[in-house]
Amino acid sequence: MEFAGTLRQAIQASGLTLERIRHRLGRRGLAVSVATLSYWQRGRSRPRSRTVVGALEEILQVPPGTLTELLDDPAPTTAPVRAPAARTAGPPGAGERGRTVRDLWPDPERYTGLVGQLDRSGDHRLERLSIHDVYRVDEVRRCWTLSVRAVLRAAGDDIDRVVCVHQAGDGAAGLADVRYCRPGRVRAEAGLVAFELVFDRVLAAGDTAVVEYEIGPVGPPADSYDRRFPHPVHDYVAIIQFAGDRLPARCYGFTAETTTAQRQRLGELWIGTSGSANLAAGAVRRGIVGIEWEWH
Repeated sequence: MEFAGTLRQAIQASGLTLERIRHRLGRRGLAVSVATLSYWQRGRSRPRSRTVVGALEEILQVPPGTLTELLDDPAPTTAPVRAPAARTAGPPGAGERGRTVRDLWPDPERYTGLVGQLDRSGDHRLERLSIHDVYRVDEVRRCWTLSVRAVLRAAGDDIDRVVCVHQAGDGAAGLADVRYCRPGRVRAEAGLVAFELVFDRVLAAGDTAVVEYEIGPVGPPADSYDRRFPHPVHDYVAIIQFAGDRLPARCYGFTAETTTAQRQRLGELWIGTSGSANLAAGAVRRGIVGIEWEWH
């Protein structure tokens, strides 16, 4: 049986509340919140310390190894991208355990050097609930701006920031209009910009945070926009907003496994009277999702 189910049964059989378990762990010098215990038994996250799990076995009075031996089981994975029913392109990340830096960024050494200057200690313990991008192209196609809204949930305690990385093209991207958080360190080099967003409060397991920010203006714009997903996200929406009267002839959604893989089109996207097109993708696992367009 998987870890969460075994832990849940052991807790029920013990008759102990999560608060009592937390208290008994605390007496052993092990600080685990009630929210974290709840996440473990529901399968939302998994403990990383065998010391803590060994103590749980003693507190719950189950045989040694009942829980610790299940820690090596593979963690559940997020479902791949689901394209609209009429589209047949393959999803990014299908059948993969994850994407490496080399898969997602054209210059992985530069990427590693850039983000290595930032604090990513909590990134792997943040669940991406939703990410919404609005990419705006000006009327003469000389520059673009990107607005982002992300909703995050902590899968562990003591998380105070998230690191974001974007391609900036040949222009100098500036971080602006930061909301519901504050900017931390910002690093930019040769077409990449990376920065920390510090939350309004330190998150415990189960807490959520919303961050909003804008990058730009930079330019000139390309004929596509994409987001790279090193972490799964439950809900992703991309909107392309074209300013002025001149609109592209065609607009398509696409996915790609890696930066070097061929793009798989998801089908044509309608450009409405507002001059915008959008792509919504549920449960993106990992990989690249984007929108491309063709001018007259």
